[in-house]
Amino acid sequence: MLIKRSEARAGKQRLAAAYAGLSSGGLDRRAFLKQAGVTGVGLSALGAIPLTTVRPAAAGPVNHAEPVTRIKNVCTHCSVGCTVTAEVQHGVWVGQEPSWDSPINRGTHCAKGASVRELVHGDRRLKYPMKLVGGQWQRMSWDQAMEEIGDKLMAVRQASGPDSVFLLGSAKYTNEASYLFRKFAAFWGTNNVDHQARICHSTTVAGVANTWGYGAMTNSYNDIRNAKTMIIMGGNPAEAHPVSLQHVLSGKEINRANMIVIDPRFTRTAAHATEYVRLRPGTDIPVIWGILWHIFQNGWEDKEFIRQRVYGMDEVRAEVAKWPPAEVERVSGVPGAQLRKVAELFATQKPSTLIWCMGATQKTVGTANVRAYSILLLATGNVGAAGTGANIFRGHTNVQGATDLGLDVTSLPLYYGLADGAWKHWARVWDVSYESMVARFDSKAMMETPGIPTTRYFDAVTLPKDQVEQRDNFKAMFVMGHGGNTVTRMPDAVKGLEKLDLLVVCDPHPTTFSVLSGRKDNTYLLPICTNFETDGSRTASNRSLQWGYKIVDPIFESKTDYEAMYRLCGALDRAAEKRNMPIRFQAEMFRNIEVKGQEPSPESILREINRGGWSTGYCGQSPERLKLHMQHQDKFDLVTLRAKADAPAEIANDFYGLPWPCWGTPEFRHPGTHILYNTNLAVKDGGGTFRARFGVERNGVSLLADGSYSKDSALTDGYPEFTIAVLKRLGWFEELTADELANIRRYFGENIDSVSWSTDLSGGIQRVAIAHGCIPFGNGKARANAWNLPDPIPVHREPIYTPRTDLIAQYPTLPDRRGFRLPHLGQSVQNRAKELAPNFPIILTSGRLVEYEGGGEETRSNRWLAELQQEMFVEINPADAASRNISDGQWVLVAGPEMPRDKWTKVKALVTERVGPGVAFMPFHFAGWFMQEDQRSKYPQGTDPIVLGESVNTVTTYGYDPVTFMQETKVTLCQIRAA
Repeated sequence: MLIKRSEARAGKQRLAAAYAGLSSGGLDRRAFLKQAGVTGVGLSALGAIPLTTVRPAAAGPVNHAEPVTRIKNVCTHCSVGCTVTAEVQHGVWVGQEPSWDSPINRGTHCAKGASVRELVHGDRRLKYPMKLVGGQWQRMSWDQAMEEIGDKLMAVRQASGPDSVFLLGSAKYTNEASYLFRKFAAFWGTNNVDHQARICHSTTVAGVANTWGYGAMTNSYNDIRNAKTMIIMGGNPAEAHPVSLQHVLSGKEINRANMIVIDPRFTRTAAHATEYVRLRPGTDIPVIWGILWHIFQNGWEDKEFIRQRVYGMDEVRAEVAKWPPAEVERVSGVPGAQLRKVAELFATQKPSTLIWCMGATQKTVGTANVRAYSILLLATGNVGAAGTGANIFRGHTNVQGATDLGLDVTSLPLYYGLADGAWKHWARVWDVSYESMVARFDSKAMMETPGIPTTRYFDAVTLPKDQVEQRDNFKAMFVMGHGGNTVTRMPDAVKGLEKLDLLVVCDPHPTTFSVLSGRKDNTYLLPICTNFETDGSRTASNRSLQWGYKIVDPIFESKTDYEAMYRLCGALDRAAEKRNMPIRFQAEMFRNIEVKGQEPSPESILREINRGGWSTGYCGQSPERLKLHMQHQDKFDLVTLRAKADAPAEIANDFYGLPWPCWGTPEFRHPGTHILYNTNLAVKDGGGTFRARFGVERNGVSLLADGSYSKDSALTDGYPEFTIAVLKRLGWFEELTADELANIRRYFGENIDSVSWSTDLSGGIQRVAIAHGCIPFGNGKARANAWNLPDPIPVHREPIYTPRTDLIAQYPTLPDRRGFRLPHLGQSVQNRAKELAPNFPIILTSGRLVEYEGGGEETRSNRWLAELQQEMFVEINPADAASRNISDGQWVLVAGPEMPRDKWTKVKALVTERVGPGVAFMPFHFAGWFMQEDQRSKYPQGTDPIVLGESVNTVTTYGYDPVTFMQETKVTLCQIRAA
């Protein structure tokens, strides 16, 4: 629970007891302080430091007579993209500064960022490869581990096929490692490859991409400074993305901006709001439609914007008409007068922006929520200009880049999809035959079938074989950089883990995967270094790429992601040869990638990404350009992110980080795109339109923009995406150079009319289109009606587990169906849940804390952060606490409707009005206890996190978004009683 550190004598005793229980043998407080290199007074002082204070995380006395090298990298926690400047002496990281030159963090860090040096120096790291033998961890060498893992993986493949192995990647990867892991999945022969975005923003990607073209933040943290009205809905950046708040609050103060926070919980962000709106969890769409009801009633919509750039708004009007103020209040609890005020501010005091995070996305209606938010922006004309847009705060340091680079069951790198044209494109990039790639899969059909997402991996293990649409169930799982406590239904996850033939966990820390189940054998742990111990780029939430430089060499026996994957490919080759299997990996995968010893070069990997990344504009950000930006961070404007007038010529006119799309080859020198869909700039200067990705007409109605176009465009109306055929019709074909045409014909022969802007490896089509002021992907209308989704116009659907069972008949969840190779249950579960609701009367929601991040394995192993947040807790309203005889700070039991009847989780009670009556909140960073069982002894000696606690996902229940299988973490039911 949260403790005032200056008054926490008892709390410090609890923390000391936790240290004493560490499996490395235990430390008393004096020994701990000695090992930490601080005095008792110093640690007490740390407890009194306000969370807003920033100071360097030093290693102790620095010998200033010795030379200090300053090296820049990127904070490995949230997606803001803060630069970390490390001070290194003799190969040792001795000091740290928040980088004053960075236009993103401007000399600031949050608590997590200020303590990242401990990730490298922390003694809780996994130090060498290990395997579980008879329930005991045994040390082994890298060579032995790789040989055994390679042999077991090939045995599984031979018996059950390539789809029987689930590959779980990481949002902590660099872009280059993300790409390499997705490429490995392709060469292994499966689309069963996923990462953290499935459980944080997969619904965002689906929702906004199906509205206006790309699944990403349209503007930037910095651009929020231009907004005059901002709605923050489903996000708590004060804790989840603290440094972003400097931009939000600066905009609020400088512009006297309206800051409206809509949230079931009065968060630290809500404390800054000019208007706080409390809604019942799970009623986002009624609230958004309630806002739009007032906008349409009063004629506040942007009629000309809608006419020129939006398709299907009349159908939205028909749905919104069903949500007058009385119905919105009945369903959501929000008064109509308050929503009228919000509607008028958002529609008339512009520019306005809508900010969201996982409170919007982690729902059974996550994609529909995102679509409703996007439609509100379209209706008010708040897209494509400074101070507007969908400012989507993503979770992990590279969750945006890892998603872009294809760690997704539905796509190859850079959103090319899985159709044969996409596979042929990447086969050309990889310099292998398309036929050889088909041969790696069970069939061409499986090659083009989306895989099974991480939210359901355990169902793919335990369901009857005939319910899983592939040759066999999952038999093995290979995990790199992902926590095991982040999925819902953890009791079911335990059953899945115990049934696997093989589990491999690659991470700086063992993670919950290694201890959660009762596994006794065939579990391997591989120590992977942090991103501070390697080079590579990462993409912040605003689409800017930043190059991080290796600060120190990998510690202990840890390896980089690059080397681990290269070694794995070699081990698989040897295992395949031993079995006389024709498949090979290492030579083919790394054919055009430079390898030094056993370490693939990240610069070389990024150049391969550039060669293939035309569809999303990952083609112009060469390693050299990114390194120049890090070198000259001080030369970029704080608000516009544009290079200043006195910037060196090699970065002149660039936007910081070359945010994608960055069109053409690196030599083309496109500046990147700070604000998506901005018609006020020429395309060559970072401008654009809505993407014409949905065809040119539907039911006789044009889907192309009407009289809206980018500055300096030769075409002054809508137009389709560019192909060779389009160039010919426009008379621009002859502008392709001889080299560009030769490159096109090399891959496509003489029949080249269908070659498009996204498959032309020469970049010629993009270059010619931009020379005429046109954007390569066309100029279309955004879709208010997304006819390919289950609900083309978003509609309210009650959560599967809802206390408002009276609303189910009117607003039911979707019927049962199938998706992603598995059954997807809806109404059948909701009907059963309706009977359970009276016994579980409290709505349970979850979220972040400022001190911890993700599954918490790294941050709960960080002694500085562990001091700040020592125990797992549940926030409960005083009225609910009083009716249960619960007092603040006491132990309580929490259970969900799908947990075993005799099992409860045990946490501390935080009695607070931050949550309303009938609502409870639990953070999602904890693990190490499971239904009151202490699992500390299951960790390899010396690797157990300092702080353990129950996981909220032990309590969470069934429920998945139909488009992405995003899990429902924000609305379920629970019961709470005194322990």
